[in-house]
Amino acid sequence: MTRSVFRFLSRQPDPVRIESDTHLLRLPRGSDYRQWFALRRESRPFLEPWEPTWRAEEMTESAFRARAIRSEQEFHSGQAIPLFVFARDTETLLGGLTIGYIRRGAAQCCMIGYWMGERFAGQGHMAAAVRLSIPYIFSTLQLHRIEAACIPENDRSIRLLEKAGFHREGYLREYLKINGQWRDHLIFSLLSRDIAPNRTASE
Repeated sequence: MTRSVFRFLSRQPDPVRIESDTHLLRLPRGSDYRQWFALRRESRPFLEPWEPTWRAEEMTESAFRARAIRSEQEFHSGQAIPLFVFARDTETLLGGLTIGYIRRGAAQCCMIGYWMGERFAGQGHMAAAVRLSIPYIFSTLQLHRIEAACIPENDRSIRLLEKAGFHREGYLREYLKINGQWRDHLIFSLLSRDIAPNRTASE
C-alpha cells in the first residue's frame, strides 16, 4: 500500500481546503460517492454535450474510489488538483473544478476545467468556485498563468470566464474529443498581473 493510499484510508485532514462563507472546495473522498453518482446520473443529458464520453464502468463505486485515491496522488505529485465544489453549510455536492496540467519551469501555468450539476446551474456557484480558485492558484501554487478552454457554443461558460477576468486568446481546431466528436475550442487565459493586489476576480 502506497503512502498516499494510506493517507486516504486513514482519513487524514484535507490537504486542500479552499472556502468562503458559502462554498467549499476540497479533494474527493470515497464517502462522496453517493452524492456524486446521484448528481452525475441526474445531470447526464445536461453535461453530455460538453464532456468526453463516460463509459458505464466509470460510474461504479470502485472506479470512483480509485479516482479519489488518484486525485490525492496527483495533488501530492504536483500534477493536478481535482476538486469537488460544495455548499459550505450543508456540504451538498454542487459540481467539480480541476486545476490540471500544472507546468512548472519556464511555463508556471495550469489549466482549469469544471462541471456543475444541472439543478445547481445558473445560480452563481461555479462563478464563486472559479473566484475562490484564482487566489489559490496565484498565491499558494505561485503560478503565473491560468488557461481555460470551452466549446464556442457554450455561452454560459464563456460568460463565466469573461466575468472572472479571463481574456480570449484564440481558436483551437478539434482540440478535444467531446461526446464522441472532435470539437473546436476557444482558449482563454488569466495572468497573475491581471488581478490587482487585495482584489478578487470580478470585483
